[in-house]
Amino acid sequence: MKYHVTHTTGYRYSQPASLSQNELFLTPRSTSRQQVLQTQLSFAPQPQYLHRRIDYFGNVVHVFMAEQPHSTLALTATSTVRTAPGPRIEPESTLSWEEVVRRLQAHTTLEDLEACQFIFASPMVAIDNDIQAYGRASFPSGMPVLAGGVDLMRRIFTECIYDKAASTVDTPVHQVLSNRRGVCQDFSHLALACLRSLGLAARYVSGYLETLPQPGKTKLVGTDASHAWVALYVPDEGWVDLDPTNNLLPGERHITLAWGRDYSDVAPVKGVVMGGGQHTLTVEVDVTRVGKEG
Repeated sequence: MKYHVTHTTGYRYSQPASLSQNELFLTPRSTSRQQVLQTQLSFAPQPQYLHRRIDYFGNVVHVFMAEQPHSTLALTATSTVRTAPGPRIEPESTLSWEEVVRRLQAHTTLEDLEACQFIFASPMVAIDNDIQAYGRASFPSGMPVLAGGVDLMRRIFTECIYDKAASTVDTPVHQVLSNRRGVCQDFSHLALACLRSLGLAARYVSGYLETLPQPGKTKLVGTDASHAWVALYVPDEGWVDLDPTNNLLPGERHITLAWGRDYSDVAPVKGVVMGGGQHTLTVEVDVTRVGKEG
């Protein structure tokens, strides 16, 4: 499937800002099931400094600085990507979760060793007894690891309510578990905490999901949004994506931007501003299907 993605972020300041510096994770990754055909960034005002780098996790990062006084700041990322279905893995055929934990602890292969960095708590993914108990319910003795991951995904989907007003970007995982409400970031953090509490490796994935209009309705431009899900490490198979917000294994309609330990590693836009007074933020995302070929 071929997609064109436009992601626009705008700031309006009550007083002129003298300097804005931001870090952007808005360039899609090339993966085994995703080919990046084109990317472009545009700014208003134009930055005096713009630098591209690859971070520790292999994500493409841009850092820019606008150093002249400005009352508004707008940045737009456009990308064209081609996605393909991932390999079909039978969840019941994967190793038991206990064997996966043993493999990670032994880390005798390079793949197992690299996955080990995702078994620990991280800045936004704390682990406690309640989290472990919730996750353990999906992983009885001998449960195949991917089958357990799919069950955990299903439980979060069925037991939690999607509610934009229930959380902020800083909502801790224990509050998400207690309230059973939140958004994709919250449900992903909850899944990560549960999996890591058992010694399994799981990472946070940021990206987009194509949304389809109701039958007979026209899709509105700019009403899509950033999305997030998790990837579970399955030895001998690799990383398998799980989307607890929608209870599905991501496929062609999921577009990957970046991955890390949690949201704090890959926030689409983060930075600092000098001056500016109060500000308002607007974000518009549009994911348009171009076609299967081209």
